Amino acid sequence: MPNKSYLDPSTALEHLKTYDHSDGLSISELMNSRIHGGLTYNDFLMLPGKIDFAAGEVTTESKITRNVVLKTPFMSSPMDTVTEGEMAISMALLGGIGVIHHNQTPEAQAAMVRAVKRHENGFITDPVVLSPKHLVEDVLDVKERLGFSGIPITDTGSLGGKLLGIVTNRDVQFRPETLPLSEVMTTQLVTAPEGITLVEANHILRDSKKGKLPIVDKEGRLTSLLARSDLLKNQTYPLASKRPESKQLYAAAAVGTRPADRDRLKLLVEAGLDIVVIDSSQGNSIFQIDMIKWIKSTFPKLEVIAGNVVTREQAASLIVAGADGLRVGMGSGSICITQEVMAVGRPQATSVHAVAEFSNQFGVPVIADGGIGNVGHIVKALSLGAGAVMMGGLLAGTTEAPGEYFYHEGKRVKAYRGMGSLEAMEQGKPIPPSAKVSGVGAGSKPSKPAKSTSHENAATSRYFSESSAVKVAQGVSGDVQDKGSIKAFLPYLHTGLQHSFQDIGVRNVQELHDGVRAGNVRFELRTASAQVEGGVHGLHSYTKRLFA
Repeated sequence: MPNKSYLDPSTALEHLKTYDHSDGLSISELMNSRIHGGLTYNDFLMLPGKIDFAAGEVTTESKITRNVVLKTPFMSSPMDTVTEGEMAISMALLGGIGVIHHNQTPEAQAAMVRAVKRHENGFITDPVVLSPKHLVEDVLDVKERLGFSGIPITDTGSLGGKLLGIVTNRDVQFRPETLPLSEVMTTQLVTAPEGITLVEANHILRDSKKGKLPIVDKEGRLTSLLARSDLLKNQTYPLASKRPESKQLYAAAAVGTRPADRDRLKLLVEAGLDIVVIDSSQGNSIFQIDMIKWIKSTFPKLEVIAGNVVTREQAASLIVAGADGLRVGMGSGSICITQEVMAVGRPQATSVHAVAEFSNQFGVPVIADGGIGNVGHIVKALSLGAGAVMMGGLLAGTTEAPGEYFYHEGKRVKAYRGMGSLEAMEQGKPIPPSAKVSGVGAGSKPSKPAKSTSHENAATSRYFSESSAVKVAQGVSGDVQDKGSIKAFLPYLHTGLQHSFQDIGVRNVQELHDGVRAGNVRFELRTASAQVEGGVHGLHSYTKRLFA
């Protein structure tokens, strides 16, 4: 056999230039719906790039609204089996954000927002303050409801009064509940002057070995407070989602578009809300547009995430109204049957690309809501232009999700239901015992938890079903397997995202978006047989462990 003549191996990179196109497809070629119709995340893959950096160098910082940046692009859905106070706190500590659902009373939802804001702070500018005349029982009441007992004592019992002492848990242990605080408070205090920086104050707090550091003005009047527990949280959760100026955790909550939701939102804002998500299955409505305009005129500093949308036309209406972010998805959730029942919706990958390509031109980030089943889906959503993903079923079943575990067919599970299910439409949630917290006004005696008030059902509002005599379900109820704590699961998602970015050859979300637009990040369609090939196959049995 004659020897074949080969090209010089050292010219391989130069030889690539002789090809008239790169491997794979550009984003526009991939999304050409005239050829193959709408796409889901499973319908395509991303081609690998060049690795010249460690996975640990990848940063996942991304915008979810015009003005809010998170360290990780993860959001939990405002569903009553996914996000309440505990989930919202854990999501924020781990770099994401949880959106507290509104299928409950306004008071209960506001209490959850307040719990998020109080969980971790820099300078606490609205601390609970008592006077020397308050009793030991008042401190015990605060501890039971709010979870802390380090309370400054001023002559007026309010912020701005002259600082006289501080009461801690040790001061009131084994003491009669009727004893006035003047007889138990600690009067030898370590304080810091008003105007001190957070870094300087943290140094004093660390060196003093005290639990709280009162900040006072030149006349000795209390102006704010710093807590040691928050200093420890800063070290444990370096990615935590916090407001830059106050260092409080970001709090997000959902509302509807009914007149009563305006009163609900006022309570949420008073509790410290940072981001409101207008919760509707079809966002392009006059009801939502009017709601956005009202919010922007009433609470101009409040970030508004509008939706849901799946087309450019829908997005344009909400952007003009003043939306700071858009939630994309209709019928793509694991428990949603909107596309089947209503014949309305759009495959999720196509939806995300179409809306993001349009809205990003106006500086309005997109949140891919629905259809997220694994790390790969998150990466694909981000590659299509999303700034973050919203997860429901992927986070349901975790320890922090609402509800109790039970066993079904030998597996430990939690209930999970769509907000369009009949169960969600027929039943609002009562106030959980842990959420029955009322605010403590400066200078006032801590009040007992208020009784639950009635509320309109949020699920019927989301699907425009309030006035319907017959409720048409757009979701189902089921259960999901125990996933353990979100504090282990979310770091797994974050690490998986870093390794995927490394395989693609990009170091951050912005570089991914730029690479896709420039045609440097390439895609490939997957046939049905290719999807089978890419999954587990050919085994008699197997165990699928995602992380350790």
